[in-house]
Amino acid sequence: MKRILMVSFVLLACIAVGTAAFAGQSNYGCGLGSMVFKGNDGLISQTLAVTTNGIFGNQTFGITTGTSNCAKFSSLVSNEKINIFVADNMDSLATDIAKGNGEYLNTLAVLMEVPEKERTDFYKKLQMNFANIYTSREVTHDQVIKNIAGLM
Repeated sequence: MKRILMVSFVLLACIAVGTAAFAGQSNYGCGLGSMVFKGNDGLISQTLAVTTNGIFGNQTFGITTGTSNCAKFSSLVSNEKINIFVADNMDSLATDIAKGNGEYLNTLAVLMEVPEKERTDFYKKLQMNFANIYTSREVTHDQVIKNIAGLM
């Protein structure tokens, strides 16, 4: 039993020393935990910050709204939902943009938070600039998003 305690103590001391080498590194993201434990970047503080975020479930809300020490998406390109949607639906989205309407184009407008009354103009703008959005057969989803963002 004493041996297990001694090994645990040595292991904990090694972790603490290793953590000190990475001071300033915050692995807990944003949310209430980041606000409560701000400036405390040790292993225990980071663990408590993550636990606080998990218990209160506020990190998702903070990311969505840009509150709780979280930054709201500053650009279309950084919006992960749009990135995933465009990556997964490149061909179908291209077809809808070329037509100027469709389910995939509507979903993109919703993800981009285009007001409903402006969507018809949005669809037309994308349709008229199809060649500037899908610039080649090898175009990536990142390029498509950047091209759309450039039109906005």
